[in-house]
Amino acid sequence: MTIAPVKVSVVYYSSTGTTQRMAERLGQAAEKAGAEVRLRHVEELAPREVVESQDDWRAHLEEVADQPTATPEDVTWADVVLFGTPTRFGNVASQLKQFIDTLGPQWGQGQLADKVYAGFTSSQTTHGGQESTLLALYTTIHHFGGLIVSPGYTDPVKFADGNPYGVGHVTGADNDAPLGSTEHDALDHLAERAVEVARRLKAGEAAA
Repeated sequence: MTIAPVKVSVVYYSSTGTTQRMAERLGQAAEKAGAEVRLRHVEELAPREVVESQDDWRAHLEEVADQPTATPEDVTWADVVLFGTPTRFGNVASQLKQFIDTLGPQWGQGQLADKVYAGFTSSQTTHGGQESTLLALYTTIHHFGGLIVSPGYTDPVKFADGNPYGVGHVTGADNDAPLGSTEHDALDHLAERAVEVARRLKAGEAAA
């Protein structure tokens, strides 16, 4: 019995590039795990003058200008959806939330249910609302009827990065702290776990 490759969409918002780097690592790990991957950022909603007021924000917007933006089809296509967002006052960034809010028609047709979902986030400070952001994101997934595959403490790396809800990164006050080996390992584990669970689900469906 041949099982089709798991399809993974990494859908994220990033203002200065941190969440993008996390998304790219997840995509690489998912591909190494045998998945077909789409990497998609959501559109920027902030007024141009606000973006222009911060050099890093403006530079990142220019960097992704020619890269594909997320569409509802990227979600319905996937077996696994990994959502990424920086923490905004302990919650999901409005740019990602706006994209998710456009998925009403797909939700109404049951096209968002029974997929594997997980999340990743970043904040400036260690206690900057990462866990509440991921929990807020997962509230939406419950409405989808999605299958939340959080990492929990299923690998020793989770005792190093300390986030059982997903993966988080602390950027520091200047938003310039790079991803380290702990974050890379945690992102790899999240992608591998999500792909493996989705693969088991597909195998079960094929055998039914």
